Amino acid sequence: MLGDPRTVRVSGDETAAVHRREADIDAERHPEDRRRGPVPEAYVWCNLTSGNAARALWLLLLPFMVVNLAHWMRPSTTGRQRTVRLYGLIVRLIGLTLTVLLVAAACEVALDLGAWQCAGTRACAQRHSWLGFLSPVASDHGWWSQPGRRLALASLVPTALTGLLWYLSHRTWSAYESQQPISRPAEPDEEPHRTALGRPGFWYGRRLVARLRAAHTAAGLLTVAAALATAAARYDSRHGSVELEAVGWLLCAALLAAGVVVVGVVCRRGRTENRLDRTLDQALVRRLPAGALVLLAATVVYAGWSRPGWRSADRLPGDATFGALALAQGVLVIALGVVAHVLHRTHPDTRTAMRGLAGPAVAMLACALGGVMSGGVAQRVADWLDGTRHIMAGPPVLLTWQASTIPPLLLVLLVVVGRLARRSAVLRRAETAAVELDYQGEPRDSARTRRIAGTRVMAAVTDRTPLVVAVMSAATLLLGALALAGAFATHDTPEGATLGTQPLVRGGAETAQALGSWLIGIGFLLFVTWGRRAYKDASARRTIGILWDVGTFWPRAAHPFAPPCYAERAVPDLSWRMATWTETTGGRLVLSGHSQGSVLAAAAAWQLEPSVRRRVALLTYGSPLERLYGRWFPAYFGPAALSSLHREVACWRNLYRLTDPIGGPIRLPGDCGPQVDRAPLRDPLAYGRTAEHPLPAPILGHGDYQADPAFAEEREHLLSRLRPGLPGPRPAGPDAEAGSGGQGSCGKSSG
Repeated sequence: MLGDPRTVRVSGDETAAVHRREADIDAERHPEDRRRGPVPEAYVWCNLTSGNAARALWLLLLPFMVVNLAHWMRPSTTGRQRTVRLYGLIVRLIGLTLTVLLVAAACEVALDLGAWQCAGTRACAQRHSWLGFLSPVASDHGWWSQPGRRLALASLVPTALTGLLWYLSHRTWSAYESQQPISRPAEPDEEPHRTALGRPGFWYGRRLVARLRAAHTAAGLLTVAAALATAAARYDSRHGSVELEAVGWLLCAALLAAGVVVVGVVCRRGRTENRLDRTLDQALVRRLPAGALVLLAATVVYAGWSRPGWRSADRLPGDATFGALALAQGVLVIALGVVAHVLHRTHPDTRTAMRGLAGPAVAMLACALGGVMSGGVAQRVADWLDGTRHIMAGPPVLLTWQASTIPPLLLVLLVVVGRLARRSAVLRRAETAAVELDYQGEPRDSARTRRIAGTRVMAAVTDRTPLVVAVMSAATLLLGALALAGAFATHDTPEGATLGTQPLVRGGAETAQALGSWLIGIGFLLFVTWGRRAYKDASARRTIGILWDVGTFWPRAAHPFAPPCYAERAVPDLSWRMATWTETTGGRLVLSGHSQGSVLAAAAAWQLEPSVRRRVALLTYGSPLERLYGRWFPAYFGPAALSSLHREVACWRNLYRLTDPIGGPIRLPGDCGPQVDRAPLRDPLAYGRTAEHPLPAPILGHGDYQADPAFAEEREHLLSRLRPGLPGPRPAGPDAEAGSGGQGSCGKSSG
C-alpha cells in the first residue's frame, strides 16, 4: 500500500504519519460512493528509529540502551511494591555507574594518556607535534606546560562529551517525551491481572527523564572535576602550600557532597504511571547541572594555579577509579539478581526467561559492553600515542586485565554455540520427518525437505537465546571478578604478573593480553566504521533501526542518555487516531500489525477506554508478543496481561509460521489459546510446482504474511464478527453506531 503512488498522508508529519489511498480520503463522508470492503489505513513510524543521519550517534549510547532494557525485564508479581521499587532503584544506580564510566574513560584518554603522560614525556611529545605547546621541553616551559594547566585544558574533552550527551538527551526529550497520551482519570497504584502498559501515564515519562538527565549530566561534570581535583590535591598534600592544600580539601569535600546529592536524586521514586504527570522539577533540572558546572570551573582554576615544581610521572590514579566502578557494578548486579529472584518466587512462570534473572543478566552485559567500549578507546589511544616504544606507562592495568578476559569469554561463547549446533543437528533430523508429514503426497525432494527443516530449526534457535545470555553473563561476572582481583593483587598487567611462573601460565597470560588488545582494537575499528557508514548511508541506518525497534520501544526509565523511546510518540498517535475515529464515525476497526507493529498495536489497544477497546479487533502476524516480549518482559506482556487483552478487545487472531525466527503463538491458557492462535501456516505455500505456484514457492519465514491465503481469510472472519456496514459521519442520537474493519501495514487501519 505504501508503495502505491496514489497513497497520501491524512494525518501526522514527516516523522510518523497515517496514510490512505487517495480514493479513500473521505470515505466516511460519502459511504454511498464507496466500493464494498474495508478502508485500509497505514501508520508508519520508521523515521522514529532510522530517520536522519544523527541516528548514527546513537551507537555511542548502546550500553545505556541495554541497561534501560534491564529495568523492564523484572519478573511479574503482585503485592510487592517496595521490592519492585527497589528493583528499579538498583537498575538506575547501575545506569549512573555507566555514565561515570564513560566520562572516566574520556578523562583517562584526554587527561592521563594525552595531557599527563604523552605531553609530559619528551619522546612522545616529539612524535606528536600538535602536543608541543603542552610539553615542557618543546615549549621551553611555556605557560601551558605545567601539569595542572595541561590537565585543565584537556578536561574540555570529557566536558564536551558530557555536553553532547546532555544535548542528545534534551533534543530527543523535546521531540519524543513531549507527546501526551489521551488524558484519563488516575488509577490505583496496582491493579491485579492488568498490565501497566494500559495506565494513563505509562507513555509519558517526561518528568523522570528530565530529572535523571540533570543528575547524570551533573555526575559527568563532577567526574571531570574529580579527576582534576585529585591529581592537584595529591601534589599539594605532599609538596604544595598550606593554602592550596586547604583549597584542595574544600573542593574535594564539595565534590563529594555534590556526588551524594546526585545519588539522592537518582534514588528518588521513579516513574509515575497511574496518572498523567505533567509536573516538571524546574529548579532541580536547572540548578543541579549548573552547580556541578560551577564546581568544575572552580576546580579548573584550582588545578591551573601555578605550581613550578610539579612534574608529571607514571599514571594518574585511574586504577582506583575504574576498580571502584567495576566493584560497584558487580555488587549492584548481584543485588539485582537477589531482588529479581525474590520477585520471581512470588509469581513463578515457567515461560519466563532465565527464571526471572533476565534483567540482572542483561544489566551485567551492559556493564561489560560499557567496559569494553571504554577500555577499547583507552587501549587504542595508548597504542597510537606510544606506538611500540614503551615510552609511556599506558592505561590503568585494570583495563588491560579486562581486555585479557575477552579471549576466554569468546571461548565460552564458542562452546555454547557448539552445543547449540549439536542440538540443532539432532532437531533437524526430527524436523525432516515432520516436514515429510506436512507435505504428504508430494514427490520427494530431499534437498528441499532439508532446506525447509533447516529453516525451522534455525528459527527455533530464538527460543534458546536465554541459555546463551545466561552463560555469557555468568562468565562475564566471573571473569570480571578475576580481572579485578588480579589487577589489585599484582598492580601489574597479566604479562608482568606472570613473570617467573610456569611457561604454560606465562604463555597463556601473554596470549590473552595480546589477543585481547587486538580484539578490542578490531572491535573499536568496526564500531567506528559502522557508525561512519550509518552517518552517510540511509540503508545502514535502517539496519541499525532494526536493533532500535526492540531496544527503544521502552521508555527511558533507567538511563536518560539512552536512545529515545519511539513508542512514546507512536502509541499516543495510534490511540488518539483510534479514539477520535470511533467517536466521530461510531464505527469499528481491525488493528493489524506485523512483527514490532503487533507490539505497538497491543500497547495502543491497552491505552484505549474500555468502550473503545470493544470496537477493536486485533490481527497480528509474525508477532513477538509472547515469544520475545512475554518471556523477557513478563511483568508487562505475561500470560495475565495478554489474556486480559483477549477478553477486552472484540476479537483477536494471530498468525505465525514454524520458519519464523521472530513471530510465534500467543499461547494463552485454556480455551483462549485456539481462539487467538491459528494453526501454524504452511511455509512454503507449496512443496513443489502446482497450478497455483508454477514456479518454486519461496520459504517466507518472517515476511510476506499477506501473501498467504490464510491472511485474507482471517481478516474477513474478523470483519464478519464486527458489525457490517461502512461508517459515515456519526448522526445525532444515542443509538447511532455502524462500522466495518480494515487492515493496513505497519500497525493500524480503520474502516
